[in-house]
Amino acid sequence: MSGDGLVHEVVNGLMERTDWETAIQKPLCSLPAGSGNALAASLNYYAGYEQVSNEDLLTNCTLLLCRRHLSPMNLLSLHTVSGRHVYSVLSLSWGFVADVDLESEKYRRLGEIRFTLGTLFRLATMRIYQGQLAYLPVGNTSSKMPASPVLAQKGPADTHLVPLEEPVPSHWTVVPEQDFILVLVLLHTHLGMEMFAAPMGRCEAGVMHLFYVRAGVSRAMLLRIFLAMQKGKHMEFDCPHLVHVPVVAFRLEPKNQRGAFSVDGEFMVCEAVQGQVHPNSFQMVCGSREGAPRWKP
Repeated sequence: MSGDGLVHEVVNGLMERTDWETAIQKPLCSLPAGSGNALAASLNYYAGYEQVSNEDLLTNCTLLLCRRHLSPMNLLSLHTVSGRHVYSVLSLSWGFVADVDLESEKYRRLGEIRFTLGTLFRLATMRIYQGQLAYLPVGNTSSKMPASPVLAQKGPADTHLVPLEEPVPSHWTVVPEQDFILVLVLLHTHLGMEMFAAPMGRCEAGVMHLFYVRAGVSRAMLLRIFLAMQKGKHMEFDCPHLVHVPVVAFRLEPKNQRGAFSVDGEFMVCEAVQGQVHPNSFQMVCGSREGAPRWKP
């Protein structure tokens, strides 16, 4: 019973055990008591409930716990150039979203309104972040495994990744632009209780959402996007600077140390990072029944 950060810590603790294959099968439930509660909001959406927040969201998630239906969840394995290996249950963000998340921490006592204040402040002092982004799109993964996979690790093998010191495989897509406002990798539908970031719905097994906003977007349009995100209407603007791609792996190499990464709402040092999603890696209490339709790219 906490925010997204506690689920992150629990899953990473389980994956660090020598018996991780058995330990990670322990069913988990998220009862929201944080300020973001994006994972709980996503589970609420999968259950077919209306979008709610605070006590109403807690009530809905408690009902899901009482019903005790389990659903498999994707898990994102992340590697940094410094050698760190962590798992994400929700998201990795860089740029605008990460700054709002981390910089608004000092307003935590205000609840979810902290993100509104953080958004307005960051819009007033909007930054451009330089880096190289590459990804492995869905449908381009068959029979094209890298020749030199990532070093041995605990947990499932990251078969689509090569060491960060090497170029990405030739069948990956490299984004030509290197000036961004934000980059967001998202495993679920919500980025907060009232931030319906992926209205296309729940990803199928082994797939995650990649969003990025290229530099050049106006402050007014960026504000419109974030306001519309409350109801999942932001993709309807057809903004040329906002891009969404379904992917199974990605690499992000910042060109300087500007900004930071936010992984499931937790701070991570800004450095080259890459990741691969693993399908159905752990189980959570969820309202969607087995075999329920997921979004297919």
